Amino acid sequence: MRVLYVSTEVHPALKTGGLADVNAALPPALAAAGADVRMLLPGFPAFFDVATAQGARIDIGERIGLVPCRIGAIPVWLIDAPTFFSRSGNPYVGADGLDWPDNAQRFALLGRVAARFADGGIDAWRPDIVHSHDWHAGLTGAYLRARGGAGPGGVFTVHNLGYQGQFEAALFPALGLPEHFFSMHGLEFHGKLNFMKAGLYYADRITTVSPTYAREIQSAEYGFGMEGLLRSRAGALGGILNGIATDEWNPQTDLHLAARYSGDQMRGKDACSQALRTELGLAGAPRGPLLGVVSRLTPQKGLDLLLAALPVLLAGGGQCALLGSGDAALETAWLDAAQAHPGRVAVQRGYDEALAHRIVAGADLIAVPSRFEPCGLTQMYGLRYGTLPLVRRTGGLADTVRDAGTAHANGFVFNTAHSADLGAALQRALTLWRQPALWQAMQRSAMQVDFGWAASAERYMALYRELRPNA
Repeated sequence: MRVLYVSTEVHPALKTGGLADVNAALPPALAAAGADVRMLLPGFPAFFDVATAQGARIDIGERIGLVPCRIGAIPVWLIDAPTFFSRSGNPYVGADGLDWPDNAQRFALLGRVAARFADGGIDAWRPDIVHSHDWHAGLTGAYLRARGGAGPGGVFTVHNLGYQGQFEAALFPALGLPEHFFSMHGLEFHGKLNFMKAGLYYADRITTVSPTYAREIQSAEYGFGMEGLLRSRAGALGGILNGIATDEWNPQTDLHLAARYSGDQMRGKDACSQALRTELGLAGAPRGPLLGVVSRLTPQKGLDLLLAALPVLLAGGGQCALLGSGDAALETAWLDAAQAHPGRVAVQRGYDEALAHRIVAGADLIAVPSRFEPCGLTQMYGLRYGTLPLVRRTGGLADTVRDAGTAHANGFVFNTAHSADLGAALQRALTLWRQPALWQAMQRSAMQVDFGWAASAERYMALYRELRPNA
């Protein structure tokens, strides 16, 4: 089974969110399951910096080429188009925080090149499946459809429907697609181009990153205007839960930590907690649990709800350690909270991979209070490290965290996006924290769950075989 995997970022070379973690782990898992998987990525400088075993550049058009290489263990083609991709910093926005004005052309090129592989004219390798990810690769299916004739099966994975890649209609002629593709039955969405819609419309199969999210996005609350299209394609839509890189996120071997530990021997977690408090300037002898947060600070992530419920944690003797950045108003509000509660609230702006590991290991609770969450990885990291998640019942959070008081409980779940509901769940966590035997039983239950990629990779392989049973 030959699989062309089309996306934009891979950890640790280039990461803006969880997509990069998935792209680092899923292709090797597919290869382990028997796929001949190769990645197609934009030629961002960060990828050229880490690529190894580079082959000769293959010219495929004026000022556009492909460079075969490897990133990690996976064969990769990098699209060598410096005009579009040779830019430092964030791959999607400039230093001013605004989208690059030519994003439509940049990511249309990604889809256009992906479709070229269907002809088998690039290194004589022709995929059975083209698997594209999120709006950046959303035009892949459109270019495959425009090509006509027999071709590879198309799978499109939605990682976050809230980001859709929407552009002015005047840009459509530059895409080189047939005129009738700009219609309700195609790329058009309220008079504009929509790359996400193209992915949803033209793919043979649509997947999301959790079963619950696949159901949620068919509703007006979570569909971002795509719910009608998704309901019409319900027979082609399903959810496959993301996994995590269990070799990288492993408390028994994690070199970022002050001490290692396991579910059978938890003493090292206490050392991690004390080291984290020292590192962040938190008081060393708290009367309550340490709540960790590793997140983008955006309305989606519900960090305003947590901030409003913070008095519940502090009144119970707890502490909070937050790592993240994003919305300026949220950043300021959290920094103000840290200033108002020295030794009890610590905030680190930005992202630091090593510190993220130390927060997940050193905290007692990990908060993911999202308004919507397609899958979420942070709660899985917490479960693996015996750090009990505090989450809203939505998307992948609902699929991975079982509320205290239920069978095989491993965390704390609240239902509505209201600070009072979150605060009530937090109060339940404070109460249980004062019952060490029950808390430790939940930790052991959490650490027994397997969130590795093997099972999910097998589900993708089964999906590929449905589309191309003879490959």
